[in-house]
Formats: sequence, structure tokens, C-alpha cells
Amino acid sequence: MAFENFGGEDRDAGGDGSGHPAGSSGRFGSAGGRRVAFGVPPRRTRVLAITIVIMAVLVALFLIFDGVYTSYLWYHSVGAGPVYRTRTITQIVLFLVFGALMAAAVGANVWLAYRFRPPLTGVSMEQQALDRYRMGLAPFLAWILAGVSVLFGIASGASSAGSWRTYMLWANAVPFGTEDPQFHKDVGFYVFTLPWLRHIQGFLVAAVLLSLLVALLTHYLFAGVALTPPTGTRTAGRFLGSRATRAAQVHISVLLGCLVLVKAYAYWLDRYSLSVATSTITGGWAGPTYKDVHAVIPAKEILLVIAVLCALLFFGNAVRLLVRAQLPDIDRGGHAWALPALGVSLMVLAAVVIGGVYPLAVQQLQVNPSQGSKEAPYIQRNIDATRAAYGLDGIQTIPYTATTGVAKNQLSGDGKTVAQIPVVDPSAISEAFDQQQQGQGGYSFADSLTVDRYQVGGKTQDTVIGVRGLKPSGVPASQHTWIDDHLKYTHGYGVAAAKNNAVLADGSPDYIEQSVPATGALGGYEERVYFGPGLPDYSIVGGLPKAAPVEFDYPDNASPTSQQSTTYSGKGGVQVGSFMKKLLYAVKFREPKILLSNAVNKDSRIMYDRDPGQRVQAVAPWLTVDGTPYPVVEGGRILWVVDGYTSTAAYPYSTTTQLGKKVNYVRDAVKATVDAYDGTVTLYAWDESDPILKTWMKAFPGTVKPRSAISPDLLAHLRYPQDLFTAQRDLLGRYHVLTASEFFAGTAFWNVPADPTKDGADGPPPQSPSYLTLQLPGQSAPTFSLTSTLASADRGTLAAFMAVDSDPGPDYGKIRVLELSPGTTAPGPGQLQNTFRGTYASQLGAPRTVEGNLLTLPVGGGLLSVEPVYAPPLAGPTTAPLLKGVLVAFGGKTAFEPTLQQGLDEIFGGSSGATTGENPAPPGSKASPLPGGPTADALKKALADAVAAQNTAAAALAKSPPDWKTFGEAEQAVQKALAQAQAIENGQPPPK
Repeated sequence: MAFENFGGEDRDAGGDGSGHPAGSSGRFGSAGGRRVAFGVPPRRTRVLAITIVIMAVLVALFLIFDGVYTSYLWYHSVGAGPVYRTRTITQIVLFLVFGALMAAAVGANVWLAYRFRPPLTGVSMEQQALDRYRMGLAPFLAWILAGVSVLFGIASGASSAGSWRTYMLWANAVPFGTEDPQFHKDVGFYVFTLPWLRHIQGFLVAAVLLSLLVALLTHYLFAGVALTPPTGTRTAGRFLGSRATRAAQVHISVLLGCLVLVKAYAYWLDRYSLSVATSTITGGWAGPTYKDVHAVIPAKEILLVIAVLCALLFFGNAVRLLVRAQLPDIDRGGHAWALPALGVSLMVLAAVVIGGVYPLAVQQLQVNPSQGSKEAPYIQRNIDATRAAYGLDGIQTIPYTATTGVAKNQLSGDGKTVAQIPVVDPSAISEAFDQQQQGQGGYSFADSLTVDRYQVGGKTQDTVIGVRGLKPSGVPASQHTWIDDHLKYTHGYGVAAAKNNAVLADGSPDYIEQSVPATGALGGYEERVYFGPGLPDYSIVGGLPKAAPVEFDYPDNASPTSQQSTTYSGKGGVQVGSFMKKLLYAVKFREPKILLSNAVNKDSRIMYDRDPGQRVQAVAPWLTVDGTPYPVVEGGRILWVVDGYTSTAAYPYSTTTQLGKKVNYVRDAVKATVDAYDGTVTLYAWDESDPILKTWMKAFPGTVKPRSAISPDLLAHLRYPQDLFTAQRDLLGRYHVLTASEFFAGTAFWNVPADPTKDGADGPPPQSPSYLTLQLPGQSAPTFSLTSTLASADRGTLAAFMAVDSDPGPDYGKIRVLELSPGTTAPGPGQLQNTFRGTYASQLGAPRTVEGNLLTLPVGGGLLSVEPVYAPPLAGPTTAPLLKGVLVAFGGKTAFEPTLQQGLDEIFGGSSGATTGENPAPPGSKASPLPGGPTADALKKALADAVAAQNTAAAALAKSPPDWKTFGEAEQAVQKALAQAQAIENGQPPPK
């Protein structure tokens, strides 16, 4: 078959014998053998324009180089160079492969449309109007072709490079060993393979659509396609009575066939995608429903066959047009597009009827009248898959009948749990840490401290611990120069830790580690914190000699400079001494002083991206990072521990939830540490059986250490992640139900109770889980656990108590649920808080009263609720809220006493039978804990006496000469009055 007559046109009409119109050339870039210039600018203007373009390109290239090279330096500084190389190489390969394919597809179709253009272009008024544009573009056609192809190639390559995670999961996939119940494929197909197949589908759709668009545009520009049909017998014959030449019709027919074929491929994938979809018609469960299995999936299969047949009609139409072009005796005026048009109409009709109307009819006529029974098998699939995907299938549920009666010594069997009941709220006590342990105004602690356990006196002690971080607002405004912000105030300093189950007599934290420099039970360790939350975006350290350090540590009045300073000597950060690196970082941070300052020299190191979670996310970009990194003092260093999850939203039949992003499968897969001094990131495999972790370890070999590499000292501080537990708790509210019929009814669902002690923009937030040590029924010893309560969805009463074992060991991660028996009625947190506020309104209504976290624990055969209450002291150096009393409830009885021990004894007839971990209460301390009680008047009088005595002292001092005798007596009266006020506030007898 010869292509000389491909378009079916006469080649001798005004042509030059080459098959091209007169004044035209078959080569890109010429018109009639000469270039045509329109309004060429002066030479000087052209030179200036070219210079500006070159400069802009050079600047853009330098900025790209700056970003790439500084990223390489950062990854190299944390020992994660292989991660950066592997990811970058993968992105480059994907960019080049998919970019080249897109560029080739678009460029080839533009070239074909131009190559088979008709020999005469100006055959109609419409086409004649385009002649001057064709002549103007003629010298630049090759450049335009290349530019359009490269432009679309870059866009496609960039999109594919961004899908590098999807590719690497597919390329390194390992099986889950579990099949889905509908298609009986390994779960790994949905998690690893299907997303990549979807990416291929998206690329094909884009490639075919763009090829079709550019081909139509090129055909139109070069007279292969017209918007209006041509007139005249001879002209009409050339177009076969249509708006396109035969060559254009063949080209477009092939592309439309490819587009429909890609749609068929999409129908094939759609069937599997139903396995991870959540239907809005159902009660919110995920996966194929009755309608999907019996109507939608068969419809997709039928539509797939129809789409393939329709594609064959388009390809057949192209062949038919080619055959007609070579056989002159065949009627060229037939309806060539009749069959493809019929096929498209059939496909659209089938999509509406089979893909839309039929499933809707099945839903309305078969499912809705008896939805519970029809959907039962599919609800059961959702229950089983969701529990497996979130690690809820191993939950131990224990029936619990909570007694409401009280008796003396009732807690004697729970002595170990009672001894560890916390009376310190990690968020309420943070302000006291700030005022008592900050060291100086430039330091502060996190809003909520961390609960951990340390060895104190040979025993394991639950503690609240916080890192002394930088607080820029605490530094005087005069010290906010560039040098101060980035070379002087560069790091935090040390930790403070206090007992979780005890306070001092005045309500202050009972510290086991305190002061600057640190003293206490944690031993010696490197206290400087160069990596952690809230630090400056970058700091430059190590550049000045150790003999003249500038990096601020802490105030020291004994020092000639009234402060202690240091020069960084670790390996953290990036060496930035060379001119090139200084220039790169000056551009990166938009700060010329980095380049110009004499304080930045060959020994300097620049630290940035210092947040622990951010560093772990960069080193392991495939992890979902927990939002609460916590500090651990271990091995002479402060380490930040970051929990990392492997997750996906493609687990079949599993319900989705939010865990930083939408997921329907999650595993506590990695424990990561970030050294607070040098920023070293270390990843440890925790759930070594997780298929997603295995896949990423295969993709990035050597980046994750085995679980056995965790040191025993660090292991003792690891705990169950709070974000994961919160997600599991939310889902457990529905998925503790194990039967489809009960799940469909929804009457047995639980809710996470709102926290009645806190306010939010949209009302009280959900109650936060709490870390504490307790012993549940069936456990042989107390265990460090993460706990929470769940309330019934309809009544708000307590429905269950949930705890997960957080001590690394054989039972780590085991979830136990105490489910209250149907006959037990226990108040939920909101109901209980209303009781407290109603009973102790005068005390809780005092100014600046802070209600701590409300804990509910299963002890004494019932449910014990404990809530610490804080208030600032009325006298003394601190204004931070300190513990002033403890609310206690058991059964129907409540108490509000200065200590938990007193509250328990009050409820249980004078003796609870168990001893708390609190410090011993002062003898005879039995006063109202807060202002507003019976001692309020005495307290006011003592404070008034102090004020009067202070006024007397001031008047005596103002005399000339001063009355020193009266002044001394008045000062003694002030001290005595303040001592009386302090004693009354603490519930102690006033000093004599």
C-alpha cells in the first residue's frame, strides 16, 4: 500500500510535484525555500532579550542546584545518603521514562498530522484566513514541535516522579499472605500493584487525550480538519462530504480507538477498586456491598467487553478508510463513521443503563426492603478486615461488673495499682516547670510534658519529664540580632523530671531531676539540646574557638561574663566553611550575613530541619510519623523517640480513619531515635512481620536496623504510640461488635467521651488517653499502660475501660477491654464532672482553678475516678497553678481532699486499705484545699495583715532619718503573716 495517495487527494493541483503545495516545503522550518520574518526587532533589542533569557535560565538552574545540593548535604550529614540517592535516582528514571514516552506520543502525533496534511490549504474562506499564520509559523515548526513535546514531557515526567513511592512499592512488593474475600487476590495486589496500575491508566489517558488534542489542532491548522464543511464539487470530493480529510479521519479514528481501549482498561481496574471504596448508601462500612457484587461488578465486566468492541470498530474504521483510499472503484462517499458512532452510542447507553440504572434498581428493589439480611455477609467481611487491618483482632474482652458499694479496706487487693495512681497532669503542671525550672527567660518547656518511667532508688518510678527548650519570646528585644538569634541562642539545655504520683507539701512537683546544670537521679548526660521541637529554623555553631565561646548555656553569676557559654564540638549539622557552601546556604535561607559574617568560618556547622519528627520523616519518607515525640535520657545522651507507622488506604474491605492522613491499615512498625546533640537519626524495625515494612526495607536496604539492635536501656523507655491508640479506640467504638446483625442495628456502639475539663473551639475535645501503671483483672503484675474509657452512644454512661500494654515485652501492644455488664450503670466523664462541680461549687469556682485530667480506673471491684485540681498560690514566688486538692469518686460517693490518700480514706470508711505513692501528708492537715472553704476568712485576714505590715515598714523607711526599729518589727510582721497564709493554704496549722 503506497502512501503517496494516503489522503485520497490529487497531487497535481497547484503543487510542485513533491506532494506539497506551491510555496511550501516538506521540511520543517521553511516556506517556499526562504524564511519569512514579521516585525523583526532591532539587533540591540534582540541581544538584550537573549541576554535576559540566558540570565533567567542561569538563575533558575542555580536555584535548582542550590536545592538539590543542600538536600544532598543534609542527608549526608545524618548518614542517610543512600536514601537520598535511591529516591533521587528513582525519580529521575521515572521522569525520563514517562517524560520521554509522553513527548514521543505527542511529538509523533503532531508530526503525523503535519506529514499527511492536504496539498492545498486555502480551499475555503476559513482555511484561507489561516494561511498567514501558517506562513508565520513555517520557519519555526521544528522548534514548535520540539517545544510542545518537551513541555508535555516535562509535565508528565514531573507527575510520574512524584509517584516514586507508588512505583517502589510495586517494584519491591512482598505478599501479605492474606486473600480478599471477593476476588481472592493477595492483599498485596491492592496495596502494592493496583495503585501502580492506576498510575499507568492515568498516564495512558493523559497521553491519548493530549495526542488527540494536538493532532486535531495540527490538522485544523494545516487544513486537514475544518470547522465548517467545504463547498464546491471538487473540494467536497476531497473531504468526502465531511469536515476532515481521509488522512485526518484515519489518524483520529486510531486515537479514539486507543482512548476507548484505555477506558476498557479502567473498567477492569474499577472492579478491584470497589474493594477499598466506602459506599455512602450503606451504613459507612467499606468494601463491595450486595449491590456492588451482584450489579456493579458484572456491569463493569459487560462495559469492558463493550468498550473493547467499540475500540475495534474505531480501528476497523481506520483500516476501512485506508482500503478505500487505495481502491478508486469503491464508493468514497459512504458513511465510514456510522459503525464507530453506533458503538460509542451503545457504550454510552450501556454505561447509563447497565452501569447506573441497573445497580440503582438492585439497591432499591432488592437490597433496601431487606438490607440487614442482604448486606450481612459483606458487613461481616468489613468487620473482619477492619479488625485485622488495625490490630484489633487480638483484643481480649473481659466482662466487668462494677460494684457501687464501698467498705473499709476495699482497695487492699489493688495496692500496687493505687500506689502508682498519678496526681500530676502533664499539661497542667507544665507552667510550674516553666517558672521553677526554666533556668532563665530564654528557656521553656512544652505545653504538655511526657510520661515515662525511670529507676529512682532502685524502683521503677512513673515520671513526668520535659526538655528545657528555647523560648525566643523570653529573650529581651535588644538581643534579637542576627547573631543572637542564629549564633548565640542555638540550643536548649537539659531536662527536668518529677514524680507522677506525688507532689511536695505546697503542691509543687516533686523533682527527681532539676536545676541548671542538672542534678538528680538520671545521672550525667550531655545536656545541650541542639535538635528538638521549637528551635530556630537554623543555627550556625562551632565556628568560634572554645576559649571564647558564644553559644549561650545558662546564667552564672560566678562567671566574669555572668553566663556559661559553649562551642559546639559534635558532628551534627552540615559543615559550611567553604565559600560555595556559604553562598548556597545564604541563598537557601535568603540571608546574606551567612556569606558575609566573619563568625562563619571553616569550623562552622549549620543546623536546620531540627524537629525530630521532621528529621525522621525525611530519612524515612515512607513512614507516617506520630505527632508526639518524647525525650529519653539514655546512655549519657538525650534521645528523642519518634514512633513511625507503616500505613495504606488500600486494604480491601477495611474502614478508613485519619492518622495524619487517610488510612485503613496501620502498624506500629518502626521506633526511631534522634540524638538531641548531634541529630543522628536511627531507625529500628519494631513490627518485623509487617509486609509494608518488609517492602520498604527491600527498597532501602540497610536503612532500618533490626529490633535486636535496640539497647536494653532504650528498650525500657519505649511505649505504645498515642496516635495509634487513639485511632484504634475510635474504631473500637463500632468494631467491638462482632456480628453483622448487631453492627447493622448500631445500638451497641460506643463513643469516645468528651473531656469535661477542657474547652475547644467546637466544644470539649475528645478525652485524651493517659499513660499510667496499673494491674487489670487477669494480669499477674502492674504494667505501664495507655488507657482510656468509652461511653455508650445513646446514654453517655460508661460502657468500657480500654488499656494497651505499653511495656516492651511479650504482651506489648495487647489490648484489653473491660466491658461493663448490661446491668451496671456507671456515670461517664461528663456526668461525673457535673457531680463534682455541683457538690464542690464553692471550691472549684475559685479564680484560676485548673481542673486536671479525669482518670477512671478499675480497682476495688468497681470504678475509681481521680481528678487533680490546681490553683496558683496566694503567696510565694510562683504564680503557676500547683496541686491543691484531689477529687475522688467511687460508686455514689465523692470526696475532695488535699491528697489522694485522704480522699480514698474518706470514701472507704476511714481506711481504703491501700497506700498511694504520695509524700506523707503533714499531721493534722484537714483544711479545705481551695479558697472559698471555711478557712477563706482566716486566709484573707492573714494577707491583709501582711499588706498592713508592709505599709508600716515603707512608712518607717520613708522617715528622715529612717525609723529602723519600726521597720524591723514591721518586716517581721510581714513574714509572720505570709507564713500564716501559706500554712492555711496548704491545710496546715498556722505557725505560732
